[in-house]
Amino acid sequence: MTGTAVLTTPLGPLALVIDDDGVVVASGFGDVAGLLARLGLAELPAAADVTVGPVAAAVERYFDGDVGALDGVAVRQPGGPFALAAWDQLRRVSPGAPISYAELARRAGSPGAARAAGQACARNLVAPFVPCHRVVPAGGGVGGYAYGADVKSRLLEHERAARDGT
Repeated sequence: MTGTAVLTTPLGPLALVIDDDGVVVASGFGDVAGLLARLGLAELPAAADVTVGPVAAAVERYFDGDVGALDGVAVRQPGGPFALAAWDQLRRVSPGAPISYAELARRAGSPGAARAAGQACARNLVAPFVPCHRVVPAGGGVGGYAYGADVKSRLLEHERAARDGT
């Protein structure tokens, strides 16, 4: 069984799909309908009451300045070997210290696969718990983000401020 929840954050609603073990299987800024559309679903096949408390507590701590709080939230998403490696490496990127797509590819074991790294970020179904917002173009700027450049910029600034103590 799987259920949904929506948390209120400073960046707007954060929609969640959580399985009955408390594992986040989909998340993103916006409403549940938009998240389900990203998953290719009109609705969940079965809705249930899910335990959202630990996830909500981690999100609250994150926005209160503990920018490593999301690292402990259990996530699961389907993907091929490179995407899984890239997502694993994304969870190791320090908050406030974004890396390039080329660096993500290198860390995931495929130097030169910067485009594939970008695709892994675009296919990430559990943002911000797998922090694809921490990947930026080598040439500067913020780059793309499924929930908009403004949300990505604000996440990066939040993490930078927490790192710098400002």
